[in-house]
Amino acid sequence: MIRSGIFRTCTCIKSFKNNKPSLRRFSNDIWNEDLSLDVKLRIEKYWKEKLSRSTYNVKNVNNKFYVLSMFPYPSGRLHMGHVRIYVIADSISRFHRMNGQNVFQPMGWDAFGLPAENAAISHGLAPDKWTFSNIQYMKEQLMQLGCSFDWSNEISTCDPLYYKWTQWIFLKMFESGLVYSKEAEVNWDPVDKTVLANEQVDENGHSWRSGALVEKKILKQWFIRTTKFSKALYDGLNDSSLEGWRDVINLQKHWIGECDGYIFDFNLYIDNVYCTVLNIWTSQPEYVPLSAFICIKPNSFIHKHYVIKSTQIFIKNFINDKMLPILVTDEVEYPDSKDVRLAIPSVYEKDKELARKHNIPYEDNKSKMSKEAVCEKAKQLNIGGYPVSSKLQDWLISRQRYWGTPVPIIHCKKCGQQCVPEEQLPVMLPILDDNCNKNSLEKAENWIKTNCPKCGGEAIRETDTMDTFVDSSWYFLRYLDPKNNHKPYDQSLANKMMPVDIYIGGKEHAVLHLYYARFVNYFLHSINLSPYQEPFKNLLVQGMVMGQSFKDKTNGQYLKQDQVVKKGNKYFTKDGNHPVTTVWEKMSKSRHNGVEPSSTLQEYGIDTMRLLILSSVAPTSNRNWNSETFPGVLNWQQKLWSIIQQFRHIRSCSLQQDNIDSSKFHDEQTKLYEARNYYVKKTSNNYRKSYQLSVAISFLQGLSNILKKSSKELVKYSAEYERLLAVQIIMLAPMAPHFASALWSGFVTAPGRINTNWTQIKWEEDVIVQSWPEVDDNYELNLYCLVNNAIKCVLKMSKKDLKLLTKQKALEIALKQDIIQEYTSSWNILDTTFQMFEDDDGYLHIKTDRKSESKKNTENSSKIIK
Repeated sequence: MIRSGIFRTCTCIKSFKNNKPSLRRFSNDIWNEDLSLDVKLRIEKYWKEKLSRSTYNVKNVNNKFYVLSMFPYPSGRLHMGHVRIYVIADSISRFHRMNGQNVFQPMGWDAFGLPAENAAISHGLAPDKWTFSNIQYMKEQLMQLGCSFDWSNEISTCDPLYYKWTQWIFLKMFESGLVYSKEAEVNWDPVDKTVLANEQVDENGHSWRSGALVEKKILKQWFIRTTKFSKALYDGLNDSSLEGWRDVINLQKHWIGECDGYIFDFNLYIDNVYCTVLNIWTSQPEYVPLSAFICIKPNSFIHKHYVIKSTQIFIKNFINDKMLPILVTDEVEYPDSKDVRLAIPSVYEKDKELARKHNIPYEDNKSKMSKEAVCEKAKQLNIGGYPVSSKLQDWLISRQRYWGTPVPIIHCKKCGQQCVPEEQLPVMLPILDDNCNKNSLEKAENWIKTNCPKCGGEAIRETDTMDTFVDSSWYFLRYLDPKNNHKPYDQSLANKMMPVDIYIGGKEHAVLHLYYARFVNYFLHSINLSPYQEPFKNLLVQGMVMGQSFKDKTNGQYLKQDQVVKKGNKYFTKDGNHPVTTVWEKMSKSRHNGVEPSSTLQEYGIDTMRLLILSSVAPTSNRNWNSETFPGVLNWQQKLWSIIQQFRHIRSCSLQQDNIDSSKFHDEQTKLYEARNYYVKKTSNNYRKSYQLSVAISFLQGLSNILKKSSKELVKYSAEYERLLAVQIIMLAPMAPHFASALWSGFVTAPGRINTNWTQIKWEEDVIVQSWPEVDDNYELNLYCLVNNAIKCVLKMSKKDLKLLTKQKALEIALKQDIIQEYTSSWNILDTTFQMFEDDDGYLHIKTDRKSESKKNTENSSKIIK
């Protein structure tokens, strides 16, 4: 029977030194109980406040480590994908904090957008009330997970104090010539009544959100000229400082495209009146002065909207001001993803043929301008001239909905488009009355009416709001300084805190969001507001949490798990015995395969859920949420609990030391020494370098097996056993902080402590403020010597000696080895690199001018040399 009051606190130091909590202990009676769910929940309740009070590293920029999680949209409840992201991020944060780094791990809310607006309408609420209530609920859920977020720097994109600076960045781009408006054919959702990006329309032409068949509509839209930075964004992906980007680099490069041409803005005139701008791409800018006409695809947007509506339509050549006729034809090959093409009859035979056929005059000579001269003139006119792929489009940011950042532009009949003065920011959203339930700013008549900031006359506000990607493209900078009302952030702080050390989020955001965030940071860097071009040093792109779904083969209907029965290796419906197909899919209510985090918390507890979400597969892989895999983690926790119970029991019992075989005892201690250093090395590597937390768990489970199998003599008298048990609990703490805290309390309050002088341990403090264990100086590590990316020999040396190595010294040692000489004596050494990681092996890479290796040499195995 579990007694109440089991967590009575003992006398402890109540003062805080350097903001670190001193050790807290609870009644030793707990170690007489089995590890039941009730015990787990009581442990978590007891340590919840203690853990949250230790997260204090906010703006100490010395030895900083910035951990950024993709912030959530406040839908009202967390899903397992959220849990996975934030538990991974928190485990990494706690690890680096225990390594003495000042970890900054903020949290906020991507709070604008169509989903919140539609949900609010369906519930009869204003979008702000709906959103803020969801934020409060989700914040409480996140706190339940035991994550060490810095809530003092919390942000919300729908807060005027935030979107004031989104508008400010927009205006800076406008001043830099990066923002423009033009008519465009857009995807129009007739249900949600807003523009959709191409990515928000499925392969069948239906809206991703409403499911409605998308229509094509002509609207005047706001664009950001992201293409101006496309070459820099493409080349930046080759930056050697980027870590963990892997396939994301290829995704980004594919999205941007190889910048093998140039874009130019040509003005379109109807009846000699300027109408709009056409973005025309060409791979040979030097021929722009020789263009004689423009080819346009039949049934294209330009053809349907402009050409067939007028008999007098021309394109103006910005080089010589000539008016170029338009030819609608499918007889030429157009650039990829383009409906328009420059025709150069003096260069291309097909263009010459068309010119003659349609009596279009042209100059049959060579261009007198270079590519550089044409591009320079375009840049001076701010109409292009920069390299870009033919498929990349500028960023269409207009949305015709209420719940978003208002575009800070005023329209005056006399003065045209005018920027809202900076001192008038933010342009706040109006409060819509019941008559404006369509949630469009066009209905806010009093808000729309304003005065022109230039002439003072009557004017109207822009009624489009911005795509929510604009809000989320710079939030990582605002986190640094969220209460600043005089600037978007303190630039000196950004200089010290950026770039983000590790960015964690779902792969579904690895293209668009990452592209836009990189673009905005490149722009801010170009105007000296961000210290680095690339905002994110390291990426950890996590896979989705998948649920098992069941589908009736006879009608294709998704079924709930309790509607099916398993017979052998096959599934059937309970009602009707129809065959059922099963597959792992993204969790969804419509598929009945979702798992609520709250139900998992109630069934297993916080730390068990954290371990379950981290175990089995790497963070970058999809995680099949299957209860059949749970016993491994549950049994491991039971084993850890029993290890502490055994430790406390044996340390309190009498055991004659005289009867111990000293030689055998010494050998077993040596094995524990080797095990401790080995597991510290391997576990640290998976926390620090690869972020393979599932592998770290596997190593910790292996360490537990060694502890469990140790003899009573080792448990009672071995200093190495005590050290091994200490590092076991410490290395568990980032992933299961509540449970590790309980284990630590049981460990340090056990009788018969041996390692009182072990300086790595702070015996009077909780586990979460312990320093991360280190490999001993005399422990042997490896120096891997590679020639042309192949390991040729492995040199064994102590950690102390390895740490003293320089690249030159490592090369000298390697060149003394016979097997290395075989590969280097007859070939020039082109380059060498030397890599060393904390408490890990070293790598010496030797690159020679050898093009290939003989079969004999290729078959040589690497040698281990002491």
